[in-house]
Amino acid sequence: MDILLSPIEVRILGALIEKELATPQYYPLSLNSLVNACNQKSNRDPVMSLDEAAVSGALDQLIKKKLAWRVSTTGNRVLKIEHDIKSIRQFTLKEVSLLCELFVRGPQTLGELRTHTARFCKFLSLDEVNDVIQGLIGGDDGAYVQELERELGRREKRYAHLFSGEVVVDTESREKVDTYTINTIDEAKRVDALEVEVARLNDELDRMKEEFNEFKKQFE
Repeated sequence: MDILLSPIEVRILGALIEKELATPQYYPLSLNSLVNACNQKSNRDPVMSLDEAAVSGALDQLIKKKLAWRVSTTGNRVLKIEHDIKSIRQFTLKEVSLLCELFVRGPQTLGELRTHTARFCKFLSLDEVNDVIQGLIGGDDGAYVQELERELGRREKRYAHLFSGEVVVDTESREKVDTYTINTIDEAKRVDALEVEVARLNDELDRMKEEFNEFKKQFE
């Protein structure tokens, strides 16, 4: 595939596709709505914090690559934004749904993809998801998706889009992340234990204050 997109361009493209499929009544999007969609905290991995200038600049690049354009709508002076993913190929709804989820959430397993695309379309089984994915991996017109090597600690393979180039899995970094995560959990447990102990000591101090006040009353 000749197209190479930046992470922001991928997020914009994914957000536009998502809004067209999930909330067509609000599509196409204004620039402000597109910024909000890109920075959305749900259904996003990674979560981004992009300003209007960053989104507008990346959008200009998508327009040059003929993957998006600005349009005027009836009764509205504000230009709206649409994607044109099908300028690359006439993707089916299920293909577009899978690409959309890979754009906005990153690499995923077949099970995750089936769950996340349920808001757009229905896959009857994991085998059907796999069939569509395989078509995106080895189509006659090139590959749009790649199968990633199974990572340490994962039972299932994940899949990633190729619109930003090939994805290389760093298993060594994965080990470091796992170790860091375990250490973080252990640290959180220690903090929780300390908080429980502090709460117990505070209760004990309050009880002793009450006993002392009762003792003082005997001499008043």
